[in-house]
Amino acid sequence: MRIILIISTICCFSLVTLSAQPIGKSNYEILLQGAQEALTKKDYYLALTKYEEAYDEKKDRELTLTIAELHYLLRDYSKAERWYSRLLDRDKDNKFAEERFNYGRVLKMIGEYNEATLVLQQYIDETQDPIRKKLAQNELIGAEMALTLPETAKGVTVDNLGKKVNGKQSEYSPTLDRDGKTLYFSAFEADDVIVVDEKNTDFYARLYMSTKEDNGWSKRKALDDKINRPGVHTTNVALSADGKRMYFTRSILEGNTLANSKIYMSESGDGGWLGPNEIQGVNGEYIATHPAVGELYGKEVLFFSSNMEGGEGGMDLFYATYEGSGKYSDPVSLGAVINTVGDELTPYYHDGTLYFSSTGHPGIGGFDIFYSVWDGANWSEPKNMGKVYNTMVDDLYFRMDEEGYKGFLTSNREGGRSAHGKTCCDDIYSFEIAKLYADLVVGVFDDATKQPLFGATVSLVEMTNDTPGTPDSKTNSTANKFEYGLGLEKPYKVAVSHPDYFPDSMTLNTVGLTDSKTFQHNFILKAKPKPPPEPEYITIVEEKPIVLENILYDFDDDRIRQSAEVDLELVYEIMTEHDSMKVELGSHTDNRGKDNYNADLSQRRAESARRWLVRKGIDRERVVAKGYGETVPQTVTAKVAAKHDFLNEGDVLTIAFIDALETEEQKEIAHELNRRTEFKILEGPTSIQIKTTRLKKQEEGKEDATPKDSKSRRSRDRNSLPQAQVGKGDPVISQLSTLYGRKDLKGLPIMTFNERVINFGKVKRGEKRTHIYEFVNEGDTPLTISLISACDCTTTEYPTETIKPGGKGSIKVIFDSTEKEESETIDVDIMLENTLPETGAPIIEMLQYTYELVK
Repeated sequence: MRIILIISTICCFSLVTLSAQPIGKSNYEILLQGAQEALTKKDYYLALTKYEEAYDEKKDRELTLTIAELHYLLRDYSKAERWYSRLLDRDKDNKFAEERFNYGRVLKMIGEYNEATLVLQQYIDETQDPIRKKLAQNELIGAEMALTLPETAKGVTVDNLGKKVNGKQSEYSPTLDRDGKTLYFSAFEADDVIVVDEKNTDFYARLYMSTKEDNGWSKRKALDDKINRPGVHTTNVALSADGKRMYFTRSILEGNTLANSKIYMSESGDGGWLGPNEIQGVNGEYIATHPAVGELYGKEVLFFSSNMEGGEGGMDLFYATYEGSGKYSDPVSLGAVINTVGDELTPYYHDGTLYFSSTGHPGIGGFDIFYSVWDGANWSEPKNMGKVYNTMVDDLYFRMDEEGYKGFLTSNREGGRSAHGKTCCDDIYSFEIAKLYADLVVGVFDDATKQPLFGATVSLVEMTNDTPGTPDSKTNSTANKFEYGLGLEKPYKVAVSHPDYFPDSMTLNTVGLTDSKTFQHNFILKAKPKPPPEPEYITIVEEKPIVLENILYDFDDDRIRQSAEVDLELVYEIMTEHDSMKVELGSHTDNRGKDNYNADLSQRRAESARRWLVRKGIDRERVVAKGYGETVPQTVTAKVAAKHDFLNEGDVLTIAFIDALETEEQKEIAHELNRRTEFKILEGPTSIQIKTTRLKKQEEGKEDATPKDSKSRRSRDRNSLPQAQVGKGDPVISQLSTLYGRKDLKGLPIMTFNERVINFGKVKRGEKRTHIYEFVNEGDTPLTISLISACDCTTTEYPTETIKPGGKGSIKVIFDSTEKEESETIDVDIMLENTLPETGAPIIEMLQYTYELVK
């Protein structure tokens, strides 16, 4: 069971303290005390609220782990991921290595399976805890399995039961009576976060019923007080095979944690369900919950979940044989085939098969639904029910009708109703397995090798009256298999394509099917002719420059295009592989503009490339940024000549050469080739070999859409960087902000500086310079600075309190030139606690200062 509670007496305490704080205690200490008291009472929701308020008050990083854990316990996995990430990104000493287990689970439960595999593997390699290591290994297998399992299940549809049954709190244990017309389940009579105070003492979970109607299920109705006893949670309903006995649990919670649970039984009478009795033989000084009636060895048994001794760890599944008159034999564990060191819950028995949910078997989410078949003596190895039934979160309480084609389950999958976040609470879902269905399985293979072909795209199109509908397209870069569910009585067209192969297609239809059918078709694609291969390796020799073909610039601009990251990543990789290497990044301009301006522009371009590498972790001293202006025009290589038919190998792109070209387009290409950055080894290895594929120019059409309009030329010094304004009256966004270029600034803080770039002028080595940057928050939400990063030569002082909209602040920067050897432009990166909504990445603002070193 899961419930979100707020203990209002603590809320009242916190309100009082705002007007009369104890002498000697800060507001932070009062908030922290309230949070710790709530956590002691296992009131996770209130504890989280207070801890987050305390964090906002003081930015105490010691609270990060607790806040992450509370979001995890309350099943707000997106926020839990953000806080765990913040914790572990700062954990340079590996102090919180054990937290990678929960972090890996959280990544799974937001669907980041690839990243989850990396985190879980790291945890497995480092942990000394054998139990958690075993659990992590299963989590890793589950994450890898999630990447390969089919997205659909043959003929299966799953639907939310809707508002008449589901509230914003959780619903549990959907159980259908024998005639299939009445659904029993447990729920809370609350449509929001539950507040417990003297005005609300009747907040307990009850058993409800809903009846089948023509258009769904009726509004839920609570059973009477004989079943729903005041003062306890009544949940986990189950029925006997003949429908005459009802089993359920009465439980007590401590905050959000199950503290006590026992199983009861009620028999049906003329007026409904009679008063229940605690069943004998099953209950004890342990948790007994999730009853389910089944059959073993020809006798009726009761399956249930318990933390009693004799299991494998956590909650395990047991059974007890029914002896009549409400009495049962001693419980027996279902054994290590079913039970694990994780938790096994919500058993359900149907026609020789046991269904249950587990965190100890490899799953794609938190709790996954599994099944195991009884052969009369042993249980088979449990199998995962797969996607549709299971999601990346929690899926439990699998139930079926007598025929086995319809049933129910509960899940906190996104799209349900929820009182806190998107995934806090479970809804009841119905599922239906079609008696007649059709599906399609497509395989894609290489014609020459007959081997599976990865990276293909398959499109399924429904053809109505020979008119194609909207394609359902899928691309699979890791496999060659594609699966689709098909409608009945419909024609389809299937098309397959691959960048390196000729396309193919086929048609099919499901008209007139009398039996379920899986259509299977393998496409054998023929490869397109390949261009002549380039030399496999190229040798980079000391002092010989290599042109980085993707680092090109727009006219009169020092901004590196997004496509430049291809080559900068290459330089970063080479410098990481050769840690003794020192390089020069030489930047060149075309011949348009004044000589002095071009020299300055090229220096700024080289500095831009160096800043990118420094932010990736390369020591600034290992990269020399050199601006050559227009003094070294490009000499055309064989490779460049092959791409441009108006150029020949050996041509030098001088002013006279370019002016003599026939068209403006040719001239612009030549100017662009002159606007380049070159990579040259200065120190370290005298030569290295790299594959030419690592120097390939980005494919045509995939570059970023940086404008190339030469009519918008602007001469800019360091204080006239590009800025953007979303609309009239809106704040102007500097290029030195990650908000630059955004159209929607609602809900975001906007730091506006009177100046972002300053020049300290001439500085003698050993001297210090100080500058205070003033800013205003022109956004509509408060901003908080998380940290400020700069080189070792720079120290900063900045406000730690939250700056409200319209509020002002200042950042003091102190530059110490003692260790400097050359003139530079220094970046100061301001990382905010505020994040970009689409990525969750922190908003970053940048300041710069420049100086001329005088020795």
